[in-house]
Amino acid sequence: MRSTVNFYLCYLLCLALGLACVVCVCLWNSRWRGGFAWDGSSLQFNWHPVLMVTGLVVLYGYGAVLYRVPLTWGQNKLPWKLLHAALMLISLILSILGLYAVFNFHNANKIANLYSLHSWIGIAAVALFAIQWVVGFAGFLLPCSPVLLRKLLKPVHVWLGGSILLLSVAACISGINEKLFFVL
Repeated sequence: MRSTVNFYLCYLLCLALGLACVVCVCLWNSRWRGGFAWDGSSLQFNWHPVLMVTGLVVLYGYGAVLYRVPLTWGQNKLPWKLLHAALMLISLILSILGLYAVFNFHNANKIANLYSLHSWIGIAAVALFAIQWVVGFAGFLLPCSPVLLRKLLKPVHVWLGGSILLLSVAACISGINEKLFFVL
């Protein structure tokens, strides 16, 4: 019982820290970087960190740990699978919008795309995530997928999911460093 309480306290702390991350990135871009726009200016670029952190780090992390919550154990898995898939789909859509914002900004200002380690790590994370979502949907949610395929796919799906989260955090950290180099 005590370990379950400790888990939920840590889980709530992680939920709060994720929300705090999103709030901090929004404040940083709205107060100290001038706000937001969707017109090809530097204000359009400000959407990129907000959408990517919200999608690839926070929502992705929430969706990834969904199956670890004791409340989900011993219950019908379908509602939890649907919630997991929905969180991941929202995360993927936000990530794609974040990529669109930065590519559109670069193209409008005649700046080269994919010129840094940060951009390549980020593209790899989103590409792997898109593949992971499609394969996960086909393998785990479609009723026609065989049980043997699910058994073979599950450890790969879990491992790749953790790897994508690590890539996302690496992209986030390298993006912050890259921005600091440009500003300083």
